[in-house]
Order: sequence, then C-alpha cells, then structure tokens
Amino acid sequence: MMKKLFSTTCIPADARKMHKAFLHRFVRDEEGNVTVVAITLIAMTALLAGVSWDLNNYEYHRVKLQQLADRAVLAAADLDQTMPREEVVRDYFDKSNYPDLVTTVNVAEGLNYRTVGVNVSGVIATNTVRGDYTGSVQWQGTDLNRDMTEAEKAAAGLDDRNKVSDALRVHAFAEAEERVNNVEISLVLDISGSMGWNNKMSNLRDAGNSFVDAVINPSTEDLVSISIVPYAEHVSAGQDIMTELNVRQVHNYSHCVEFSDSDFGTTTLGLNSNGTAKQYDQMQHFFWGNSNSNDRSNPACRYGQYDDIEAFSQDTTALKNKIARLSPNGNTSIFLGMKWAAGLLDPSFQPINARLASKGKTDPTFANRPVAFNDNETLKTVILMTDGENTSSNRINPQVYANSSHYAHWNSYSFDWYVRNYVSSSQRHLWSESKYWASFGDSLLNNICTAAKQKNIVIWSIGFEVTDQGANVMRNCASSPSHFFRVEGVEIKEAFTAIARQINQLRLTQ
Repeated sequence: MMKKLFSTTCIPADARKMHKAFLHRFVRDEEGNVTVVAITLIAMTALLAGVSWDLNNYEYHRVKLQQLADRAVLAAADLDQTMPREEVVRDYFDKSNYPDLVTTVNVAEGLNYRTVGVNVSGVIATNTVRGDYTGSVQWQGTDLNRDMTEAEKAAAGLDDRNKVSDALRVHAFAEAEERVNNVEISLVLDISGSMGWNNKMSNLRDAGNSFVDAVINPSTEDLVSISIVPYAEHVSAGQDIMTELNVRQVHNYSHCVEFSDSDFGTTTLGLNSNGTAKQYDQMQHFFWGNSNSNDRSNPACRYGQYDDIEAFSQDTTALKNKIARLSPNGNTSIFLGMKWAAGLLDPSFQPINARLASKGKTDPTFANRPVAFNDNETLKTVILMTDGENTSSNRINPQVYANSSHYAHWNSYSFDWYVRNYVSSSQRHLWSESKYWASFGDSLLNNICTAAKQKNIVIWSIGFEVTDQGANVMRNCASSPSHFFRVEGVEIKEAFTAIARQINQLRLTQ
C-alpha cells in the first residue's frame, strides 16, 4: 500500500532527472528566447492598450454626458422658459443622440425660483477592464443611445439573460437654479448739464425704464427694491429723508446734506462710528449763473420732488415717472451719488427707512431694509452711471451765509451776477471757497467705492460717452473690470439690460 501511494502522488525519479536535464538544456540554448520575450511584451502592450482604450472611452462619454446634463438643466431652469421643464431636459438628450439615458428629472419651482435637476445613468461594455456591474447593458462602445442587438450581445459574449460583468456604470448629475432672491438696488443716475447733449438724457430714460421692467415683475414681487439717486453737483435727499436724519436744517429752499471727508471712508449713513446719531450740516442754497444776468436756473443743490431720491420702491410706474422727469443741469459730483447709493444699502439706514415706511414715504413691504450685510438671502448692488468726470464745487463764505436774511437773499440772486455787480473785483475771491475739485472728487469716489466693496456690495459702473480718464475712474470703482461698461449712444440701454440679466442670472448649483 505504501508503495502504491507514493507511485501515484510523487514524480518518479527518472522523470525528475529528465525535467532537470531539459531545464539545463533550455538555459544553455539561447535560440528562440528573444521570440518568447517579445511575445510576452506584445501581449502586455496589447493588454495596456485595451485598458487605455476602455478607460478613455469611458471618460469621453462621462464628460460628454455631464456637459450635456449641465446645459439641459440650465435651459430648463430659466424663469423665462415656457416649455415643460422635463420635456426640455429630455429633448436635449434626444437631439444629442442620447435617448433613454435620463433616469429622473426633478423640478421644484415657486413664485420667485425654479430648480431643475437631472440624473443620467447607463453602462458601457468594456473589452479589457472588468467592472463591478452586473445587469442589463443599455449602451455600448461609441453608440450609447440604444439597447444592444442580439448580434452585439453575442459578439460581447453575453448570454440570453443579457448579463455582463465586463462593463462600467456611468453616472451624470446636474442641477441648476434660477432664483430671484431679495435684491436691494441703488440706481445712481447722472443728471448734470452735459446729459442734455446728444440725446443722452433720452437714451438714459429708455435704458432706465428697460432696467426697471427687467428687475421688477410679478415673479419678483416684494423681493426687489430700487432706490433712484439722481445727482449733479449734489444729491437732493428730499424733505422726507432729511427730516429723519439728524440734519441741522437752516432753510427750506432745498434739501442736500453735507458730508465730511471721512464720511466717504464708510458706507454708514446717519450714525457715528460709536453708534450715536451723526449730525450733518445742510447744504447751502444758491445759484451759479451767467455773471451778465440774474439767472437762477443752475442751483448748486437741485430742488423739487422730481430731483429727490426715490427710496425703496417696487412701484414701476412711480420709478419710471421719476426717470421721465429728470432734467439735466449743473456740475458733476459722482462721489456724492455713490455715497448716497452705498448709504441706502447700509443697515444703519434701516431705522430711518422704517420710519419713512410707517408714514407711507417708502414701500412698507421693505420697512426692514436695508438688511444686515451678512444676510445671505439678499444681494446689495449699485448701478453707478455718469457721462463725465468729477468737477469743482464751491461754497459761499460762511460770513455771508449766516442767517435767514442771507438764505433768502441767495435764493433771490445768482451768486455770480450779484458778486460781479455788487462786490469790488479785489474782494470777489473772498466770497466763495473751494469745497471739491476734480482730483479730490476722484479720491473720495475711490474711498466710498472701496468701502462698499469691502461690505460685499456689488458695484456696476457705466461710463456713458466718457473720456479715457473718466473711464479709468469708473472702471476702478466697479467690483471688477467686467462690471464696468463703456458705451456710446443707444448702447447704454444694452448695458443696463446686461446688468439686469446678470442680477437675475442662472446659478449652476452642482
């Protein structure tokens, strides 16, 4: 029994000797060795090529499907899209020769938003790579839009159950959302004298009206507020706002507020740095004019309700009426327009606006605005427009602007005409003093624009038929160079339309 066991489980001694001799001869004999190595390398190269082909093919289709999914949901989520949302998504895949790969389309929408998501799934059969998929093959190779034919199943080595394991599953997911969240807008419009040239005011009115219609519509009800800030040499706050601010008001002829130079380093309006109420001086009321006549058509501070700030409104009729009644006149102080625009977006103005809203002076819906800067649901943005550059601005010597008689006097006479006719030439320079000049205005504008950007206020700027110097100043104020528009003529309407479109832009969320 022992002999039988060994004879069936061990290699005979003679056989071992034969194998050993064969190995020695193989090692000594080099004939054919190169061929064996070459065949081995060729096989390995072919294997790597197959793996590379499978993986490249997989990645190609994965990227292509993801890009297609992104485009499909962006189109479907557009609030202007009227076709059924799921139909839009599936149509993208059908027309791209990828039908039947969309597994689910999810749509959520409300008054002010629309979200569309799509899941895409399928498998791609491989020649070399062994995947972890076991299931029905829905597409294969470069033809991903149909089930495999019986011949293709046979070629791929599939049985009648249509099951494979040499396949990789491919997924794509995309979701897009267009949502009009809360938006606070300060629309700053240049109404200086040069706006009366070359149909610029007419073009501005058309552009402003289009902007109002673009950002305020039924889908944005109670979400988007606009404050219009007209400016020339100064900004007229209006009696309503001035009453709520702590202003040392000395006359009722006009309603402009003087700021200190340091006020342009902050967006705060109405408060000191320690939180106490800040007191402002009222701007003097007087007229520049032709020294040959008592012309009182050019006030340093614009007056009348049509020149006042229109704050926190969603009334398109009222906003358009404001724009329609703006008239060009006076010098240019872009920095003052920007200061008011930023101040109307600063939370320090909220108590003031709440009081205005309680009196019906602003929309009660927006009584809680401007909201905190860290409110993630609210976009704060300024659209700052000019057709020129900062210019000079003088003030009357306080000694001749000191009481009610003086205030009444300068309401009746043009400053230039009066000084020429009643003041000796050697004394005329003493009657007024410089408050602002071009380069100083540019510096103050830079300060307030910087302060606003530090608070994440988005600044769009428009240079309307401006010089290169004016363009550089406005570009520097904008949130980025792409937030600046330099336009001519009717192009201003295109700029406002583009800004409105980007305020309501689509956001690819995943």
